[in-house]
Amino acid sequence: MSEDNGSDLGCYGVKEVKSPNIDKLAENGALLENAFVTYSVCSPSRSTIFTGLYPFQNGQIGLATHGYRMYDNILNTLPVVLKNGGYRTGCLGKIHVNPESAIPFDFRPIKEDNFAKKGLPQYAIEAAKFFNAANDPFFLMVNFPDAHFPLQKQVEGMPAHPLEPEDVDHTLPYVGANSKRLREFTANYYNGMMRLDESVGMLMDSLLASGKLENTLIIYLGDHGAQFSRGKCTNYEAGLRVPMIISWKGHIDPMQRYTPLISSIDLFPTILDAAKIKSTEKIPGISLLPYITETKKEWTRKYVFAAAEGTTPFWYFPKRSVRDERYKLIINLLAGIENPIYEAYEKHQGHFAGGATQDEIDGSSDAFRKAYATWKQPPLYEFYDLLKDPLELNNLADDSKYRKECNHLKKVLFAWRKECADPFLDKIKMRLYSNEVQATNQKYPKNDYMKDPAFSWNYPNYFKK
Repeated sequence: MSEDNGSDLGCYGVKEVKSPNIDKLAENGALLENAFVTYSVCSPSRSTIFTGLYPFQNGQIGLATHGYRMYDNILNTLPVVLKNGGYRTGCLGKIHVNPESAIPFDFRPIKEDNFAKKGLPQYAIEAAKFFNAANDPFFLMVNFPDAHFPLQKQVEGMPAHPLEPEDVDHTLPYVGANSKRLREFTANYYNGMMRLDESVGMLMDSLLASGKLENTLIIYLGDHGAQFSRGKCTNYEAGLRVPMIISWKGHIDPMQRYTPLISSIDLFPTILDAAKIKSTEKIPGISLLPYITETKKEWTRKYVFAAAEGTTPFWYFPKRSVRDERYKLIINLLAGIENPIYEAYEKHQGHFAGGATQDEIDGSSDAFRKAYATWKQPPLYEFYDLLKDPLELNNLADDSKYRKECNHLKKVLFAWRKECADPFLDKIKMRLYSNEVQATNQKYPKNDYMKDPAFSWNYPNYFKK
């Protein structure tokens, strides 16, 4: 799993990024062109992989570093189920889900997030130790730090041939704004993707040397989109759409490209299916294996869903979304107020340094300025025709020509929220949580609540009642 990146790889058609190792993985298996995560921020997104549940179902509705945590009754997580099924389990890199005791791995020599991107060859070295330790079935999760901010041109010689700022004459398509500053961030984002590819190459070399490559199911995906304006922390395509490649020699034909809608919620049942382990609990995902292996069954998923609560108390802005093959609907549950994520990007500080400034936004096209205005102060509903408007620039929620399609997705979204027991459908629970967020922000105006040993979120207690 990589961090904070969209499908900006050679195999997805991005010519600036040289990614021979990930491209080879795609050549040997299935490249999924329409894969999405359930939440466009790290901890909640990863919690779905570990539990097979949407974040509001498992409790991890914000960043682990800000004290958000899963509910106490979330016990049958991926490493637990696999270990009970006879698998050795390992993890390299961060877990970033609370409590980590609910995500126990047998082998975990690298635990830090490593945003400095140092010592990346060590991941493959540790992986080799794990591969060669025994001949039992195994599951290894490798969490690489690229392309999380800060975006570095080159670290310890990686990538071997980095791009210079002048090599890139554009920004990412959904950003719209274009300046020398943003182009330099874009170049270094591409450098991060190439550094990621080199890391993946070393990992694959370790697996090959172990003699276990041909009997190993390999899944690559990003945890969510890149941290540029209208990307990470949003429910736009750039935040939720991720690269996903699945390879398994003898089971998945090489050189396959799949266009149906895929959700990261489907990975938990897919992994259990490959391991021939039956889940003891009802989960919303669908195993991908029958559809991408030789059986080639018709894919049944018609919609992908996502949710967000804001990831931290000072970015609180809950929303839900659904999309089908053509249309996308977003409901903003605090419509009418300014979106704090917009402000964070516009200030372009820290991990948001790649955000477009107001001057850069003002210099963009009319269509992008309109889209930024929508993002800054969102209405209750946003509705997009992704066939005609893949960058989500023109909100059609009030366009009478699309009333039928919009109303249909409203019904689909409501039914999903009800089926999954979305706590924000309950006005009392939403008010309790809104009050808890407000009280936290008032008590800790400098956002230093995590320094207080007495601080603990209370929402897990009333969300599950």
